[in-house]
Amino acid sequence: MNQPLRVRYAPSPTGHLHIGGARTALFDYLLARRHGGAFVVRFEDTDQTRHKESGIEDQLNGLRWLGLEWDESVDIGGPYGPYRQMERLDIYQTHLNQLLQSGHAYPCYCSEADLEQERAEQEARGEMGGYSGKCRHLTPEQIAAFEAEGRKPSTRFLVPADRIIGFEDKVREHVEFESNGIGDFIIARPDGIPTYNFAVIVDDHMMKINLVIRGEEHLSNTPRQILMYEALGMPVPEFAHLALILNQDRKKMSKRDESIIQFIEQYRELGYLPEAVVNFIALLGWSPGGEEEMFTKEELIAQFDLDRVSKSPAVFDMDKLNWMNNAYLKKAPLSRVVELCVPHLQKAGYIEPQLDEAGQAWVTALVGLNQERMRFAAEIVELSGIFFKEELVIDEEAAAVLKEEHVPAVLTSFLGQVEQAESFTVEAIPALLKQVQKDTGYKGKQLFMSIRSALTGQVHGPDLNVSLYLLGKEKVASRLRNLL
Repeated sequence: MNQPLRVRYAPSPTGHLHIGGARTALFDYLLARRHGGAFVVRFEDTDQTRHKESGIEDQLNGLRWLGLEWDESVDIGGPYGPYRQMERLDIYQTHLNQLLQSGHAYPCYCSEADLEQERAEQEARGEMGGYSGKCRHLTPEQIAAFEAEGRKPSTRFLVPADRIIGFEDKVREHVEFESNGIGDFIIARPDGIPTYNFAVIVDDHMMKINLVIRGEEHLSNTPRQILMYEALGMPVPEFAHLALILNQDRKKMSKRDESIIQFIEQYRELGYLPEAVVNFIALLGWSPGGEEEMFTKEELIAQFDLDRVSKSPAVFDMDKLNWMNNAYLKKAPLSRVVELCVPHLQKAGYIEPQLDEAGQAWVTALVGLNQERMRFAAEIVELSGIFFKEELVIDEEAAAVLKEEHVPAVLTSFLGQVEQAESFTVEAIPALLKQVQKDTGYKGKQLFMSIRSALTGQVHGPDLNVSLYLLGKEKVASRLRNLL
């Protein structure tokens, strides 16, 4: 490729950024940054029945959160705009006229009822369904008759017979299609609005896109698009078709599949870190050179290449994503993790909308206690429930510990220490526990496991001193009295 690399992400603005679209955008971005090229984001909004007014901003917000900065789009402009298809209708009309005048396209007056009848007749004869081309050679009289009926034509592309259309795909290598299996296809509807296959080639040409990365569901569109590039005398860009993303059952992922969180906005709301999500998505179908799996964005840019993108489907493994996000959360500054967790604690009604200095310190300690265990920030609600619920739930192991004969002595002594304590901070609590050891002679598991079981209902858990501080002096004393 002699020209500077230009790639594009071109979604329909019908909703939030989906994981499949995010992977395409990420691969575009990484290649553009690695090779000093341009990453263009444009919007295919010609299907007005599915258009969502907030769809463009939803998509851009998803890309922003992932940290994928673009070079040209609707918000910042660029030399090849507009970047919305509905603002480019005059451009499509010019190229549509060119195809009509050169004989590569023709008006088709068939109604939906006509086409349905044709399909039924083909089926009755045991033939493959497809448009027969009946409007290819209409006479001026036939056209006049249709116009008199008030029919508005769609425009079809005239597919040449007996052609083998081949191309070298950057992922799938050599691919071939027979033109006889395609049939003349519609490139503009009766209202003049172009269909996807036509609009996309005009946009890619006018925006100087020279590498098209997209999902393999578009593979069958490629021969149609190549034919139109040739008919318009345009250079054909390179293509890279990415394999499907499968769910954990190795079945095609559908947007109704609830076993997988599928939209980037949901990951943001649940408190995942964008750098972890980017790292995970990059590995959906791409493998780095070695065994390493954790990469910064800069490391991905330095290493990413289509040569290591697999032809085989990628499996979306939620367990792996959660493991990876946990690894990122462990390394993140505590203040950042606190910021992610606070909205979830507020939504659960666990903390006030406004925190004073003491409240902020308490929440920071709470999050710090659970930072190692969290897979994503929303889990703070479940992990910290013992500090908020009035009724203590004691599990089976803890109940067994509390039946041991030394426990009443340990709890009685500790209750006394708590009631007399002037300070109940993380720093002060170890001295209280040491005094219980002196008074009762019990230490180690007999001491610490008894107190943990009595106050948290669990035998094991995070740092005991911090846990007791978070429960607070009054709650600790109350729970001890209830048990004793």
